[in-house]
Order: sequence, then C-alpha cells, then structure tokens
Amino acid sequence: MKASVLFVNALENEGVEYIFGIPGEENLDMLDALKDSNIKLILTRHEQGAGFMAATYGRLTGKVGVCLATLGPGATNLVTPAAYANLGAMPMLMITGQKPIKSSKQGQFQIVDIVAMMKPLTKLTKQIVNGNTIPSLVRDAIKKAESERPGAVHLELPEDIAREECEEKFYHIHHTRYPCADMTTIEDAIKLIEQAKHPLLLIGAGANRKRIGTALLDFVNKTKIPFFSTQMGKGVIDERHELNLGTAALSKDDYIHCAIEYADLIINVGHDIIEKPPFFMEIGGKKVIHINFLASDIDDTYFPQLDVLGDISHNINNITVNIEMQKGWNFDYFKKVNLNVEEHLSKYSHDARFPILPQTAVQIIRDALPSDGIVTLDNGVYKIWFARNYQCHESNTLLLDNALATMGAGLASAMLAKLIYPEKKVISVSGDGGFMMNAQELETAVRLGLDLVVIILNDSAYGMIKWKQEGMGFDNFGLDYNNPNFVTHADSYGAIGHRPDSVKSFESILKECLDSKGVHLIDLPVNYDLNHAILNELHLNNQCLIGA
Repeated sequence: MKASVLFVNALENEGVEYIFGIPGEENLDMLDALKDSNIKLILTRHEQGAGFMAATYGRLTGKVGVCLATLGPGATNLVTPAAYANLGAMPMLMITGQKPIKSSKQGQFQIVDIVAMMKPLTKLTKQIVNGNTIPSLVRDAIKKAESERPGAVHLELPEDIAREECEEKFYHIHHTRYPCADMTTIEDAIKLIEQAKHPLLLIGAGANRKRIGTALLDFVNKTKIPFFSTQMGKGVIDERHELNLGTAALSKDDYIHCAIEYADLIINVGHDIIEKPPFFMEIGGKKVIHINFLASDIDDTYFPQLDVLGDISHNINNITVNIEMQKGWNFDYFKKVNLNVEEHLSKYSHDARFPILPQTAVQIIRDALPSDGIVTLDNGVYKIWFARNYQCHESNTLLLDNALATMGAGLASAMLAKLIYPEKKVISVSGDGGFMMNAQELETAVRLGLDLVVIILNDSAYGMIKWKQEGMGFDNFGLDYNNPNFVTHADSYGAIGHRPDSVKSFESILKECLDSKGVHLIDLPVNYDLNHAILNELHLNNQCLIGA
C-alpha cells in the first residue's frame, strides 16, 4: 500500500478519532487516504486552532490528539501549539508535509528545517525517510507523547515518501503501567506526616492528569488534613469540600499563603515545575514530600526532603491504608484562614455595578453551569479571578493554561470540549485581546454545529499587562485599542451575538444561551478597576494576622 495509506492505518491502529488541521498540497496523499478512513478530519481556519484543539483533546482524554499542517508557514504556525502542549503536559502528535527529499526541482521555496525547529519544543521530532518505518515511528511517537510527563511530538512526511509502496504491518498497543514506591519509602512518608504538627496537602497539575481524585479524597477524609491546589490542579477533589482552602492563584502574598506559611509539612502531589511555585522553600524551613511519577527537580525554591515516585494513585492509597490520625495535628489556624479566604472571595461576587466586575462574572457563570459543565479560559488577568473564585466540582471542568499561558487558545479548547462532550454545557471565556487572535474559529464552531457559549470580557485593552504596569508604578501607556462590533462580528459567521447592559441582563442572556442551540457570543463589558487594589495593595499589606 502507499505510505500515506499506511500512515493513516497506523493512526487508526492507535485509536485516533480526529485529525485537526489545514492540509496543503504536500499533504494531498494523506488527505486522499483519510477520505476512506474512520478518522474524522476537522478543518480549521488557522493551524493554531488545529493545534490547540489537538492539545486539548490530549488534556481531556489522556490519549494523543493529532493535528496536520503543510510545510513552511503551515508548520511554523504550529510552534505555539507545540509549546502549549509540551509545557502543559498534553499529549499531541503534529504531522507536517514537506517537499520531496530524494529529488526536487523547486530549490528552497517554502523550505524550513521544521524538524530542527521543533526539537526544543517536543519530546520527539523526526522526518520520515522510508515509508516502511512509518508504523514503528507512529507507535514510538505516540507512546512518547502519552508517557509521563506527556507532551508534543512531531513527524514530517515528505511528498515522495508519502507515495512510496510499503509493506503493511502494525504494532500491538499496550499501555504503560507505572511501578509503585517500595514500602520503606511509603513508611518514610507516613513518618514525616505523623510527626508534623500542621501538615498541608497541595494538589498540582500532575494529579489532575491522571484522575487520582478518588485516592486523594480517601486520604483527606481519613486524615482530615486540609488541602489547596495550584491553578491547573483545581477540581481533583470537589472544591466544595469543607477542608478545601482554595487555589494558590498568585505566587505569594495571597490570603491562602497564610496557611502555606504556617504549615510545617507540605504533601505535594503532582507538582509540576512549569506552574509558578505556590510556595518558596528555605533552608531550615518547612519540610516537603514530593509525590509524583518522576523525581523532583531541585532548585533554590524547591528541594523536597523525600520523593515518593511511581503511580500516584497507588502510592496515595498505600499511605492512606497505613497512616493513623495523630492527636498532635492541629488545624485550627487553617480553619481561620479558610474563613478569611471565603470572606474576601465572596466580597464582590454579587456586586451590581456595570461594566461588570470579574468576581461577579465568575459567580454568575458558576451559578449557571451544572457540576459537569466546562469553562475554558484564554489568557488574561481574569484567569486569576477564575482560579481564585471559581469552584470546580469535578476534575478538568475549568481548563486554564498556567504553563505557556498563551493567548488565543480559549475558543479552540471550548470547541474541542463540546465536540467530545456534546451532552455537557461548555462556555469559552476570553479577553477581547485573546479572542481576536483566533476569532476566525467561530466559523469552524458554526460549521461543526456546536452548541457553544463564547463570552468576551471586553475592556478594549491588554488588561493583564495594564494591571502589571500599574503594579510596577508605570504610567498607563501603549496598551489600549479599539474593538470591532462583536455582535455583528458573530452574526456574520452565522453565530448569534448578544450585548448585556446590566448584571441582570447578563444573567438572563447567559441562561438563554446555555439553553439554546447554536453558537452564542456575549460581548460583556468588564471593569478591572479593582485589580490593583485587591491583587497588589491588599496582598502586600496582608500580614497573616489572623491569630495563630
């Protein structure tokens, strides 16, 4: 069979459901092979949209998401999604085309060394030079993409290789089973926890990937040890749990950091160094247990006293079964911190001023969605408000990026979530700046017949940088712009545009959109005037004087 057909068959053998992308002439053999495949081709309007959808597929399923682009500019447009997937630990395979490599009469037209370009952004990148190696390369690439720590891989298929006649062969798919820590290590962890006076559980991104919520919930319910999470660890345990202290949405000086500073032991589950550290270690300070698939990376701010390595769920279960509650544990201060955090987070959650405060918008969106509803965020200052104020009831129901933290990914992520979970309510939340970076994917959403709500928080500026600018004492300069009419913009794509004029109208419009068919876009004016006062000044004055 042709190498291009062999490639598609190898992907089918891996269980690939979708390929997202924009084919070019160098992909036409691959496109022809896909015509008779059970793999669904999802045509997007920009390669970034395809890459973000593939990465989000990997994030939500744990299986590799696949995207396709041509050579040159098509492949270079996948650079940001490659970094997005690799830093965010999302398994993704990128397939790009290339001119013939055995003989070519086009000189260097559109030729870029894509393999070299992808090397620092991927776990594996290779050019296919022999069609018969396709099955083994596909198996190796996908295995690497899905193995801990997951990430992006890349295969380049030149035109002449795609047309080669090859022998049909496939490789058996087996899933990696990770070993568990030995009982000596488990006993060492238990000893550290039992000897602590104020232990605290931290849930990181790695815990969210592997669906270990049941094991962690059993541990918390037995020990009664309070917990908090990083931004990408939200929802592993239902955040309505009485022992939840919240999310470390800032690196320091947030209210929850009072509890972190008071803890003498942090049980750090699924820590990922890509996220900003939620606490800083000091020599002679608090102890840390690192529970993860891979060993800790040591630096000045993170040097755990114990690594518990291997399958996280099994290791947590072993600790839970063997640990005993200690009379010496004292969590009274954590309870005070919890009440303090709740008081501050709820302060503006029902404020009537308009343009709307981000805290109010977050509360309205939370109230409008069922527990399994999904919110996808782009990147902007509102991400901090969602991380702090939005309570996740289930894992992976708030998809935010605190790794690459790129703009432009929010809409594509929501489209993917709705595509694979059509029965769930899905809302995309973007700033006006991030939305405009891939606004063209509205057409894709409409063409796919998705029932989707897109909210644009409109402040006619790059709000995150304005907040940072103010916090550093600089004048307001260089960050304001004009926006199109987002309502008519949505209408022009076949979506339905809305513009609320009050908090009440936003509530009613959002409910109407969630209960309706089609793609709905809500242009929501937002007021960020309190960002500096709450996120900078109050935290700088927060001395944790709650009463220990």
